[in-house]
Amino acid sequence: MRLDDLIDRHVARLRSEVGVSEHTSRAYADDLARFARFADEEFGVTRAERVSRELVLCFQAAEAERGIGARTQARRLSALRGAFRFAVASGVMSESPLADLRQPRQRRRLPWTLSEAETERLLDAADRTRTPMRDRALLEVLYGSGLRVSEALGLTIDAIHLVDGALRVVGKGDRERVVPLGRPAKRAIERYLASERPRLETSGRRRQVFLSPRGRPLTRQAVFALVRRLALAAGLERAPSPHGLRHAFATHLVERGADLRAVQSLLGHASISTTEVYTHVSRAHLRDVHQLHHPRERAFGAQKRKAPA
Repeated sequence: MRLDDLIDRHVARLRSEVGVSEHTSRAYADDLARFARFADEEFGVTRAERVSRELVLCFQAAEAERGIGARTQARRLSALRGAFRFAVASGVMSESPLADLRQPRQRRRLPWTLSEAETERLLDAADRTRTPMRDRALLEVLYGSGLRVSEALGLTIDAIHLVDGALRVVGKGDRERVVPLGRPAKRAIERYLASERPRLETSGRRRQVFLSPRGRPLTRQAVFALVRRLALAAGLERAPSPHGLRHAFATHLVERGADLRAVQSLLGHASISTTEVYTHVSRAHLRDVHQLHHPRERAFGAQKRKAPA
């Protein structure tokens, strides 16, 4: 089977049977297409059966020379592993060329996050845009409920339960969860739905909650641009991505003593290991709090300041 055909079938299966999001399937398709181009252009390999372990290693080496980071390389290797597993299951290949190739260990990076004060400034900046009610409601949902951007943009009117103060969210792998809707977010959504959204909904038939000024569903690109503009307006030294509000949501909860399992459930993480990164962020915060407030630490700091040069 041609490698291109294998990739098409594998990606189609991911969408229809596994239920991955459009964003994820597109990323996998791009990764696999990059490998297929490399195999064809550098080694003349166009058929899946001819892909070897050595070819994959050469691809990784070439990517490293181009300056591709370890995280991206690991994602591409994962995409290849899944495609070749599918090829073996389909009888296209007798065994995967990656069967004995171990996934490289990555150094876990702590997510940079906004402070509570910076988050408040970002939220307040939303009140000064052309669509202040929509923008405030969107940011309150991203930060107040910890939603992914795709989850927030996928919200429909019937997924908002204002009486119960909850949102019904469809996350990765079409997994559904119910998350609390905090009082500030609830108030912001109520104002938006009552006053601003009716003016944006030109067709009268949109189910999505967040709409553009033209009455169409808001896009990821528009949200990224919005957050960048708000960060600039708020005078922040560093502009977060919309996902940064999700990091802030989790970090601030853990710093204030929230149970990690509860945070996992709120974020919709399939594995607790994904959530555990926030315990490291919290430990750094606790160390700072300890040094700032413990009487022995304070006394030690005062002694150091008084010590002669």
